[in-house]
Amino acid sequence: MAKQKFNIIKSTCIPVAIDNCNTDLIIPARYLASTTRDPKFFGDAFMHDLRYDAEGKPVADFVMNLPEYSEAPREGVHEIIVGGQNWGSGSSREHAAWAISGYGVRVVISSSFADIHRNNLLNCFVLPVIVSKEFQQELFASIEANPKTIVTVDVPNQTVTNEATGHSEKFEINSYKKYCLMNGYDDIDYLLSKKAEIEAYEVRNR
Repeated sequence: MAKQKFNIIKSTCIPVAIDNCNTDLIIPARYLASTTRDPKFFGDAFMHDLRYDAEGKPVADFVMNLPEYSEAPREGVHEIIVGGQNWGSGSSREHAAWAISGYGVRVVISSSFADIHRNNLLNCFVLPVIVSKEFQQELFASIEANPKTIVTVDVPNQTVTNEATGHSEKFEINSYKKYCLMNGYDDIDYLLSKKAEIEAYEVRNR
């Protein structure tokens, strides 16, 4: 997982309009036995059985293989997925979050997430953004009309904006996780950032 600081993300999006997209679709179970933590390995496995047929050939009409969405995620391009409702349902496998992060996605927008998967995403430096169903459908419509539609996710102000329409919504995020994302901290990094304060406390309370 890439420890990137979050501020304002402006990007085109990959629309994955699959409701109840479960973790077995996000990463098939056969990949769970791997002992590697190589991001590329898991990124290549992301949505593997929808992206490729039994012979390993790309499925031409799957959204991630369409020319307008097949370009690898990078800054400003395809860093955001707009997903269907109940994203990440099914098993609690952390590998699903590893796969999304390894593919290069930094934000997943949906009208609802499975709770464990949502937490796993946050721990892997992928921001899950919950919006209304109406806003979700507006995003899908804008992207269908123009795959170059830009969506802006403003983490400090907790807003997501469809630049095609100018419409915005607020989103919720745990204040601790927001602080960690904006500073590029995992839980250990956060504790280390407080080392001086912890040591001072220990001195005071011996």
